[in-house]
Amino acid sequence: MAKSQVTINKQEKEKKRLKKRLEKQQKKEERKANASGGGFESMIAYVDEHGNITDTSPDPANKLKIDATSIEVSIPKKGKEEVPSVRKGRVEFFDDRKGFGFIKEIDSQEKYFVHANGLLENIKEGDNVTFELERGFKGMNCIRVKKA
Repeated sequence: MAKSQVTINKQEKEKKRLKKRLEKQQKKEERKANASGGGFESMIAYVDEHGNITDTSPDPANKLKIDATSIEVSIPKKGKEEVPSVRKGRVEFFDDRKGFGFIKEIDSQEKYFVHANGLLENIKEGDNVTFELERGFKGMNCIRVKKA
């Protein structure tokens, strides 16, 4: 006959696991029995007209009637701004080898990126230029750049 494969060490580990499981079950039952919460009703909170949290429901007599048609859901449209399509600026930096640079607009002092593909004439640092803007991947880019 073959010996049993269950060793004393395995039996002790199994006893410990069973004991832990029973203790866990007893603790769970104790927590349920001693729970001080009153269920869902005790967890409900209300917000009054001043934004304070209370546990009493609001009085329906104090309810304000709001005209739903007066609520604007979208952002109001802006009036058309007169933005000049051709702007004037000065070349702050331009690298011929790499083919890019920056132009500072004279009116707003904003700097814009310029690439060699957007040039109509060759430019260098310090030149006064005219240009147009278009939105690129990383911001506004100067296009149709020529000397003023």
